[in-house]
Order: sequence, then structure tokens, then C-alpha cells
Amino acid sequence: MLFQENNNQFYKKKSSIQLNGKLINLAKPTVMGILNVTPDSFYDGGAYSNEKSILERATQIFEEGGQFIDIGAMSTRPGALEISIEEELKRLLPAVKAVRKELPDASISIDSYRSEVLKVVFDEIGGFIVNDISGGTFDPKMFEIVADLQLPYILMHTKGKSNTMQNDPVYLDVVKDIILFLSTQLQKLKLLGVCDILIDPGFGFGKTAAHNYELINRLDAFKIFELPVLAGLSRKAMIWRELGITPLESLNGTTVLNTLALSGGCDILRVHDVKEAVETIMLVNKTKCTSND
Repeated sequence: MLFQENNNQFYKKKSSIQLNGKLINLAKPTVMGILNVTPDSFYDGGAYSNEKSILERATQIFEEGGQFIDIGAMSTRPGALEISIEEELKRLLPAVKAVRKELPDASISIDSYRSEVLKVVFDEIGGFIVNDISGGTFDPKMFEIVADLQLPYILMHTKGKSNTMQNDPVYLDVVKDIILFLSTQLQKLKLLGVCDILIDPGFGFGKTAAHNYELINRLDAFKIFELPVLAGLSRKAMIWRELGITPLESLNGTTVLNTLALSGGCDILRVHDVKEAVETIMLVNKTKCTSND
């Protein structure tokens, strides 16, 4: 039953999460906008290095229709070097405090796999969504902190840390192997009382291009969890290397893959280009409405 992939079976997916006392409806697909306060991210590294540029980017995400603002202070691209907790907080805290003050109604996500970082941020701004690329494998205290603070949690799959994850990753079956990993971690979270969980198969994290496209083709397999599914495809190497272009030129390819992800049941698109992703969702929803008429 665990690995049965049913395209048309009825299932009841969780369609909302609680954040800071508010119920966020995920019955229809939505967008998470990326705000990297890092000097070395693969696409926009160094673009948002002061409060003015950070707030301009956060406001852009919000005004273009982004439901979530995902703030990260340490690059997790393949090959990226790990920074200290102190350096991560030095970058992250001013950004999240400024965004919370400027946009108090915005839903913030924190892209970090360190429980200590999350605890410090929580003490400063209150609740947020935890976007942990490691699925709880890099920090043994992660799940405990998420449960204690009652934070929504994005459970993502990766295969090793940034500096090693692309060293010839191998799977027996990439979809089934990821489902097994997510199932194991989900059980741990639920035993601790974590209720608001989202699933992310982890495109580009410890996967070859062939693995990534297999995930796209079989994304509906993750419906088995009956949880919202997030897809982070924006301007990744699986697009621009395949097309022989650069990340800067890969918006069109991103839109194509986002469309396929939505068709496969994706609920949240994590993107650099919010306006385009919102428009993609609108048109995909329109085609679904027309087909049901």
C-alpha cells in the first residue's frame, strides 16, 4: 500500500495549516516567494544585502500575490559551504525583524536546518513556517523544537549535505525511496504532536537530472500522504543545464515545470518569480474549471 501510485483514487488531503493563530487555506495552489539574504545563492546571491533591498523584495513578493515569504541566510545549493550559526543569525535576524515589522500580515517561512537558529528567530518575531531542507536529519533537536514551538513544518528530502549531495546519488527507485524516507520522518513528527506538515520531494537535492524529471512525472505518487506538497523548481540546474542556458535565462523553463508540477498535484510553488507563478496557477486552475464544466 505504501508504494501504490494511484492517479485517480479518491483521497482527502489536508487543506489548511495554522500559523500564529490564523488558518491558512491551501485548498487551491499558492506561491512561496524566495528572499535570500545570502552572498552566494546560485541565482540572486548578494542582491538583498541591506534593509532597503530586503523590504523591497518582501513587498514585491507580497504585492505580486505570494502567500509566503521564505527567508534564508545560508545557501544550500550543491557545493555551498556551511557557515557558522552566528553568521547565519547575523544575516537572518535583521531581515526577518524588518519584514515582520513592515508586513505584519505576511506569512513568513524560515529556510534553516538548525534548531538553535529557529529558537532565536521565534523569540524575536513569533511564529513562522520551518523550511528544513534536511527533513530533520542534520539536527537531532529539530523535530523537538518544531513540536515545542508548535510551528508548521516543511519536510523535505535530501541526500547528504550541500558539499556532498551531488556526488553520484543513487536510488533503487527515486520516488519509492523518497516516500519511504518521508514516511519514517512523518511518523517521528506525529509522535511528537506536530500537526501542520507539508511535503517537499527536494528537487535538485541529492538527485541527478534524470531523478528530478522522474519525480516530476510521478509527483502524484505523493498524494499518498494526504498532505500539501511543495515544489521548488525555480531556475534550477535541471532546467538551465538541460537547455544549455544560464539561471538568468531559465524563467520560461521554470514556468513549464511549474505547470507540470501543478498538474501532478503540487499545492505550493516555491519561486524567485512570483508574478509569473501566480499567473501560471491562475491559468492551470482555469483549464481545470473548464474541463469540469
